[in-house]
Amino acid sequence: MHHVLGSRALNRATLARQLLLERAGLPVLDAVAHLGGLQAQEPQEPFTGLWSRLRAFDPATLDTLLTGRRVVRTHLMRRTVHLLTADDVLAWRSRFDPMLRQRVVGTYRRELQDVDFAELAAAGRAVLADGEPRSMGELARAVADRWPAAGPRPLGELLIAALIPSVQLPPRGLWRTKAGVRNLPLSAWLGRDADPPAPDDGVGRTLVRRYLAAFGPAATADLRAWSGLTGLPAAVKAVREELVAFRDERGRELLDLPEAPRPDPDTPAPARFLPAFDNAILGYDDRSRIIDDAHRGLSVAGERVVLLDGRVSATWTAAEGTVVVHPLRRLTGAERDELEAEGTELATFLSDGESACVRVETS
Repeated sequence: MHHVLGSRALNRATLARQLLLERAGLPVLDAVAHLGGLQAQEPQEPFTGLWSRLRAFDPATLDTLLTGRRVVRTHLMRRTVHLLTADDVLAWRSRFDPMLRQRVVGTYRRELQDVDFAELAAAGRAVLADGEPRSMGELARAVADRWPAAGPRPLGELLIAALIPSVQLPPRGLWRTKAGVRNLPLSAWLGRDADPPAPDDGVGRTLVRRYLAAFGPAATADLRAWSGLTGLPAAVKAVREELVAFRDERGRELLDLPEAPRPDPDTPAPARFLPAFDNAILGYDDRSRIIDDAHRGLSVAGERVVLLDGRVSATWTAAEGTVVVHPLRRLTGAERDELEAEGTELATFLSDGESACVRVETS
């Protein structure tokens, strides 16, 4: 019989793994690696995600990692843009290639039915060989004459998100900077190609371990929801003897690393402001450990959320130097005080010290 982990126990384990139970003293690069990357289709959101997780986080440090090519913005998990360490992208990218292609083709099957992918990739690489960064549209238009029926959007997405491992270059994604997407091949930006696929799926086994370190205890369905990969059962089987197993209250089997933190369910959890699309929520198939089913849609709608006692209890916005909190339920006086204190710190961070204004709306 497996030990049953209740939703509160899973919640506290999730917060601990996600560095949300207590701010960590990790270097920024190590935090990005530990988290398996941060969701980053909204360029400024990773800064809030790291501020909520790290002590004394300085946005300039992340800027330096981006311009210094140690952290990159690229399509990977679930074909969404993530902020990842350069080492992880180089090691993992080939393992994601089939999924990335399948997801683009699944969206544009009719438009791409007559396109030879090898020829398209060669044509795209030839355009990019001059070392000039290009937007997706510019690259697509440069090759569109050869496949006029496909249209530039499908060709561009297939090239940038799947066929040519690419990086979104700074100044895109730098602190308080607005910039369009300009792409270069991963090999041109980092100086070498991604590692070839490992015949024994060593990358798959690494992904299992790294996922559990940042998200466990979790079911294989959760691992699939985070990565977008369907072909990891063999990797799970290969490392299973290294793992411990539990059950959740629904009876699902949950796997975990033996020495990973699983705090007491009664461990206090502080208020935390999360950015849009934070992986602490999106990294699971069953998100009930952190968000009620009634509010699940917030996690895919781009709403920024607030955790109280470890659970999504409010949304928040920021404009004109003020952080505005919109509760999803009635708050206690102590909870409002906690939100105001944390919100004041967030407003100060987001404004580079120019404002400390926070307003908590009535529920």
